[in-house]
Amino acid sequence: MHLSAMLDSAVRKAGDKEALVHGEQRWSYRELDATVRRAAAVLRDAGLRPGDRLAVMTYNSPAFLIAAFGAWHAGATLVPVNHKLQTSEVDRLLRHCGARLAVVDEAVGARATDAAADVRWLISRPDETPGKAGPDADADTSDSFEALVAHAEEWEGARGADTDIAQILYTSGTSGRPKGCVHTHRGIALTATYTSVTVPLRRDDRTLISMPIWHASPLNNWAMSTVFMGGTIVLQREYEPRGMLEIIQKERVTAVFGAPIAFLAPLRAVPDFAAYDLSSVRAWIYGAGPLDADSARRLMSAYGSTNFHQVYGMSEMGPVGSSLSPDEQIDKAGSIGRGGMPGVDLRVVTMDGTDATAGQTGEIWLRSDTRMVGYLDDEEATAKAFDGDWYRSGDLGRIDKDGFVTIVDRMQDLIITGGENVSSQEVEGVLRGHPDIVDVAVVGRPHAQWGETVVAFVVPGDGGAPTLDGLREWMEPLIARYKIPRELVLVTQLPRTPSGKVTKHVLRAELAG
Repeated sequence: MHLSAMLDSAVRKAGDKEALVHGEQRWSYRELDATVRRAAAVLRDAGLRPGDRLAVMTYNSPAFLIAAFGAWHAGATLVPVNHKLQTSEVDRLLRHCGARLAVVDEAVGARATDAAADVRWLISRPDETPGKAGPDADADTSDSFEALVAHAEEWEGARGADTDIAQILYTSGTSGRPKGCVHTHRGIALTATYTSVTVPLRRDDRTLISMPIWHASPLNNWAMSTVFMGGTIVLQREYEPRGMLEIIQKERVTAVFGAPIAFLAPLRAVPDFAAYDLSSVRAWIYGAGPLDADSARRLMSAYGSTNFHQVYGMSEMGPVGSSLSPDEQIDKAGSIGRGGMPGVDLRVVTMDGTDATAGQTGEIWLRSDTRMVGYLDDEEATAKAFDGDWYRSGDLGRIDKDGFVTIVDRMQDLIITGGENVSSQEVEGVLRGHPDIVDVAVVGRPHAQWGETVVAFVVPGDGGAPTLDGLREWMEPLIARYKIPRELVLVTQLPRTPSGKVTKHVLRAELAG
């Protein structure tokens, strides 16, 4: 299915139903469709042609979705851009993807517009409401995306086939410079389909998008799935703990996605947390990391719900992968689930190329029709990422006796010291139990004698910073001695991707000097 056809279908099924909510701004599916057709005309008049790339660099605003569907209606490709990037990063990304037209939030400003001088920028001013004024209103010739859309004529568009390129998704870059994942309309539509079945989503769902919508999962798993089902997308411009609770209560949100910290943070940051009515939510969905059993129990108690779902996936796959259902959250805490979600095949492959059995560790491989076409202009990286139809995730997983898979580490994060394999995530899990540690990341430093040595980057708590000797003594009864860090680096915070993953290559580079 072409993504424009997905919107068409929602209009036919639920034309007068609320499709999009942002503060006091609201669109029915019929109104959203008309606005998208005007946006397509604006983009066409700005020079966008079928096959061209449109970069969109905004917060979670209506302009993002209107520009995205407008681009697809015009037969073009969407390139979501992280609104937190600096000018040099924006410039490199735009040059890499070849975009010549872009929509940017006015709050981002010169960080974007100073990049790539040959790109035309349309400025999104979120307080304006695109599409609400009629085409017969006085023409506005400014660079305001919303004003131009409001005064444009609807256009039938130039959409193509579902095998055309819909998106170029740039990876979060945990292992280095981000790569562009090229996805077709069909692949993204299937991602929405498989996600909808997994949770499952319903046509009466009101889905809150609090995590950055330019990220793969909020966009394709949750926004696109909501359109696929004919539900309502509710946007929070930027995540903030109290703001999330307020929107859930006001809009009677039924499904919420976030990193684990998005649900844990309100318990600390909002003293009157218990005063909010969150009873409308039937699906609390988290990804980008697991929850331990104690954290899961704490969340269930605080939120008054056992309906927590974990999802695991990769941008290269749509993203799709696996899921851990509500009834598995405690007994299988830390696991990503058993096998793949509907429409996805998952296996764990050992070093000798055979499928892992209970107790064994190997690389997680995924297979689905949602898979990317490849990395943009990088045949070598694409070839390394696949083995036939299987995508090699780079994640190491261990299978338990019931077939559930637990992420052990990233392959590039495995530390080999004195011939022994050390899982950085295992060491981090132990260190998180220390009373003076708020956050931690473990990496390897090259060592002439041992190959690598274990280094812990620690964010200390308010009670004082641990010492290396004290930490080693505390860990002695908890973990094998060769796994205990030999170096301790105290930091105020850890570098992270927008999805919350620690960028360990940055820490390794810091050690290298």
